[in-house]
Amino acid sequence: MFMRGLWNHRYLSYIDFRILFVIGALMCISMLVISSMTMDMGETEIVITRWAKSQLYWFLAGWAVFIIAAGFDYRKLREWTWPLYLFLIVLLVGLFVVNPIQNVHRWYRIPILNFSVQPSEHAKLIVVLTLGWFMERKASVVGGLKTFFQAMCIVGIPFLLILKQPDLGTASVLIPIALTMGYFGGLHKKALRVIAYSGIAVVLFSTMMFVGVISHEKMKPFFTVFLKEYQYARLSPKSYHQEASKTAVALGGITGSGWHKSEFSSQKWLPAAHTDSVFSAFGEEFGLVGMAFLLLLFYALIYFGFQVTLHAKDHYGKLLSSGLTIYLAMHIMMNIAMMLGLLPMSGVPLILITYGGSSVLTTMAALGILQSIYSRRFMF
Repeated sequence: MFMRGLWNHRYLSYIDFRILFVIGALMCISMLVISSMTMDMGETEIVITRWAKSQLYWFLAGWAVFIIAAGFDYRKLREWTWPLYLFLIVLLVGLFVVNPIQNVHRWYRIPILNFSVQPSEHAKLIVVLTLGWFMERKASVVGGLKTFFQAMCIVGIPFLLILKQPDLGTASVLIPIALTMGYFGGLHKKALRVIAYSGIAVVLFSTMMFVGVISHEKMKPFFTVFLKEYQYARLSPKSYHQEASKTAVALGGITGSGWHKSEFSSQKWLPAAHTDSVFSAFGEEFGLVGMAFLLLLFYALIYFGFQVTLHAKDHYGKLLSSGLTIYLAMHIMMNIAMMLGLLPMSGVPLILITYGGSSVLTTMAALGILQSIYSRRFMF
């Protein structure tokens, strides 16, 4: 009886089945690029490399998470919100106790299972759940400044802990999530506008620096007051990673070089070709046509997400769906902007394309919750 109240397979028949095609297509693209970019990592005789096999296993696990989340009654998530949030904070603090991996405090290494866990990836999903629960609970006073500052603390604590790792990209994703949910939840409008305008100003400034309108060198004396030299160097629009990413996209031309025929990305001239730079690697092999198709799939994913927000029949469902959709959208926009030289490199994965398990599981959980909200649109 307990499980029947939490999960019901009958609601799986009410999900938007179009989303399954989009997810499947994105996963196929991921497998193609990862296989191509890792073909010579010790496995040149086979089509599917060990990296692609590992990603396939994560995709299978992701489908299991999706099915569980889609059949799960999303309203029951309220009961798990604070335990999950507190557990997240413990995990984020604990990263600074264990030994760093690659000189940063982002992962827990699980030696027995031979994989790493990145709590910051799951933080975005948990922050959405916590904010949704909090603003629904505070609906009668949600427009007050006190509620606004309480909501910002919910976001601010994981934001600062993630920023300290350091992981600027993941931390930055939390800001538009908070603003969007705050808008739909009715948080203090003037306070939201102040943060929104400040964020837009930062993004515009960064973009102008990366397109050459503002000189990176001339800004150095001002930024190195609070940033170290090596940290500011990462913001350079002329860094090798930035230039290599743009080069790979440009070499793709209209139709691309073809699968496993790239002469730049597959030869390791493009850093992190199967992880952070997977969009540029895909662009070189499949060209403008391939990138347009990929963007169309992403557009469909976000469109379906906002359709869930439109059809949600309760306030909690609208808050969750808006936050989850923005979470997906920001990963897409930030990663592509980085690859095109419009934003600094900050390690934001391209959802369902970039190699890695934490991102896949969190993304599939988010998509499953969206379908849970959508499939229960006729309940009330």
